Amino acid sequence: MTNRQIAAMETKKKLMAAAKELIREKGLANTSIAEITSRCGVANGTFYTYFKRKEDVIFALSRETYQEVLDQALIHPGTFLERLTFFAVTFTGCIENSGLKLCQEWVRNTVDPDLIENEDDRGKLAFDMQSVAKMLESGIERGELKSDTPVEVLSHTLIDVLYGQMLCWDMSGGTYGFVERTEEFCRLFLGAMMAPYMQNL
Repeated sequence: MTNRQIAAMETKKKLMAAAKELIREKGLANTSIAEITSRCGVANGTFYTYFKRKEDVIFALSRETYQEVLDQALIHPGTFLERLTFFAVTFTGCIENSGLKLCQEWVRNTVDPDLIENEDDRGKLAFDMQSVAKMLESGIERGELKSDTPVEVLSHTLIDVLYGQMLCWDMSGGTYGFVERTEEFCRLFLGAMMAPYMQNL
């Protein structure tokens, strides 16, 4: 990678970090591109080198964060259920730590896929389902889950739960802990949900 490419990556990271801070503080509607560029010390035009509009920053933040969540969960030590719990809790932790405003903006800008301009960003739901599917496939490969485990059905169901919890947390105005709610689900229901597919090791 050339010095120029490294510098470009650093500039994009700065823009994303500044946008994340501002959106958490003020919401997307009250954040201008000028404020984002000013906060990280670059010219306004620099923003458009990396993003077409400010909504695109939210999608970029989302893609980067949740790939890291999957990568960490796949190598997390412990049993299959411990790794899956780690994935679910870390997933929701990233959302809660990003702040209610950022989460609400993300939901607002992704509910209608036709409004998303970048094709990569249209597939966030599919990406999250595929992430859970990879967790399940890893469990099968390690001999922790039965080979006939219904990967597609289970991945859809788990993401339905996490997205449903996220929407309820949004609609409540963040009046309870999103991570706590996920930990409660994992503690009370995840084991029973996965029990029919676990190998007797």
